[in-house]
Amino acid sequence: MSLPPYEVRITHRAEKDIKTLSPKLKEKLQDILIEVITRNPFEGKKLLGELAGSYSYRLTFQDRIVYSVDKERRIVYLERARTHYGE
Repeated sequence: MSLPPYEVRITHRAEKDIKTLSPKLKEKLQDILIEVITRNPFEGKKLLGELAGSYSYRLTFQDRIVYSVDKERRIVYLERARTHYGE
């Protein structure tokens, strides 16, 4: 028996990021959340440094989704939805 998918909760900062995305990128973000992150949040790249404990997943060539995982409660917290490397 497989476990239920992870729940996604969006932070205020991620909400602001999402508002700046084009409709096409919003749809892509939704697809990634549903098809990848809610099923296996550990698919993303584990981050180091000040973002240690969070994960990153590619949204576009330059932009990344940044999120953290509460494995015990099966919740993914979407922290950023448009993070540029070098920011």
